[in-house]
Amino acid sequence: MSPTPSRRRLRLGLPRRVFSQVLLMQLAIAAGVAVLATGLFLAPLSDQLDDQAMRRALAIAQTTAAQPRIAEDLKASLPTVDGPVQAEAERIRRASGAEYIVIMNMDGVRWSHTDRSEVGKVVSTDPSVPLSGKEIMEIDNGTLGRSARGKVPLRDADGTVIGAVSVGIAYESVRARLIQSIPGLLAYAGGALAVGALAAYLISRRVQRQTRDLAFSDISALLAEREAMLHSIREGVVALDRGGRIRLLNDEAQRLLGLGTEAVGEPLDAALGAGRTTDVLAGRVTGKDLLTVRGQRVLIANRMPTDDGGAVATLRDRTELEQLGRELDSTRGLIDALRAQDHEHANRMHTLLGLLELEMYDEAVEYVGEVAGAHRVTAEQITEKIQDPLLAALLVGKATVAAERGVTLSVSPDTALPDRLVDPRGLVTVVGNLVDNALDAAAGVGHARVEVVLRAEGRTAVLRVRDTGPGVPADQRETIFTEGWTTKKPPAHGKRGIGLALVRRLAERQGGSTEVGEAPDGGAEFIVVLPDALAEPDLTHTPGAMTASGPMSVTGRMTATGPASVPDPRDASGAESDLTSTEDSR
Repeated sequence: MSPTPSRRRLRLGLPRRVFSQVLLMQLAIAAGVAVLATGLFLAPLSDQLDDQAMRRALAIAQTTAAQPRIAEDLKASLPTVDGPVQAEAERIRRASGAEYIVIMNMDGVRWSHTDRSEVGKVVSTDPSVPLSGKEIMEIDNGTLGRSARGKVPLRDADGTVIGAVSVGIAYESVRARLIQSIPGLLAYAGGALAVGALAAYLISRRVQRQTRDLAFSDISALLAEREAMLHSIREGVVALDRGGRIRLLNDEAQRLLGLGTEAVGEPLDAALGAGRTTDVLAGRVTGKDLLTVRGQRVLIANRMPTDDGGAVATLRDRTELEQLGRELDSTRGLIDALRAQDHEHANRMHTLLGLLELEMYDEAVEYVGEVAGAHRVTAEQITEKIQDPLLAALLVGKATVAAERGVTLSVSPDTALPDRLVDPRGLVTVVGNLVDNALDAAAGVGHARVEVVLRAEGRTAVLRVRDTGPGVPADQRETIFTEGWTTKKPPAHGKRGIGLALVRRLAERQGGSTEVGEAPDGGAEFIVVLPDALAEPDLTHTPGAMTASGPMSVTGRMTATGPASVPDPRDASGAESDLTSTEDSR
């Protein structure tokens, strides 16, 4: 049903601007307050003026009764218009400005009155109260009309009541004083209203600037749109006040940071705890597209300060992108390794073909045995010391990649790791990241070598990875475990500086530790301690049971297919859990 024309005109006539609405509301409030204050002041003013008039009349009556000559003349004279009592009463009346002064005897007969014709007559109102010795003040009607009265007893020199004195002040004079005070009161009220109007104008102008002259309906719509937008976008938004407390978290930020709505209003440090993510959001770490790891997610954070001293931070989830990028890097590396192996394999085939064409059959057999045996020995050495199939396959693949890069990857004779890992994929992530770091550091130096030590001490696994690279300066041995820290050129897909941060995070998640020092032969040595990484020994477990699918099957693959079929280290780790990156942070 459409609105009526009158309603439509009324609706269109209302101001829409915030400035006009606020100004009108404040003017209405100021006017209402002025009218209310005036009414509240005038309401008791009449009673106050009446009380003042009655007290004044009572004071004049008391002063008149205190004259001893009046009491003597009352006893000695008759009530006449020319008598001494009338003369004295009229003198006091003129001096005090009272409307009348009546002096009476105990019978209520007037000895004085403003109207001479009333002298000698009985008073028109009841005089019993003052004649009984009591004082009284009141508003009453008499022969001279409505007046404020004060009545007191008249006593002689002995204190005996011989009459009474009644003094009246015209009520019209009281009303006149009330009316005379109204213009001044209205002037004050008008001044207050003017000051209120000026203040309302200034406040409205300030509100206009702050709201950019939008209508209240526009502001409400903008707030609704903001809420819908913040909770629908797939980018985390965190708003902080000037005290560092969280004042807004959209749905994506709650998911990425692992927080709930109860975190709103809490300090950032208390809600997130200590860490790089907290430092980035709080502004203690500055820059654009800052890399941080929160739980199992890789995040890119940007922070923008606001005019009120707070800040708004945005978070982007790059977990899947990082995983895909690293898979691409690994695939490219594997392609390069396979391409190099293809050339090497072609050279070996040409050598073998030449030996056969020269009918040097014994030398050809010996050459094939040497080539196949070298790879078999490498696989067997690794699988004898590391009985977990995932780790063994990873290191066999890394050994082949290292050989192509001119680096010798060896497993220390001290290595001994049974097949009792609680989280083999987590250890694959740790070993893969550290070995990749070591290969990158050692590549290009003379006598490049990387050594891996894996030992089981009870249920604790201890990993040492040594390289002959340039090493890590002492002042950077903690910094290298920070998300985003790297000495390498960023890859095409985005950020580096994740690998070592993940290594430390995985170790700390299991209650372990990660540290870096100097290797015995120079270079760096990374040490990772993982408590409770191994399960309790199973007395029914036999090493031979691993032949079908354990390390022996890895050896079999190496023997049957040769170097071209080296298992991909990422395939060896299976579907990697969370952020099982093999990316370097150095």
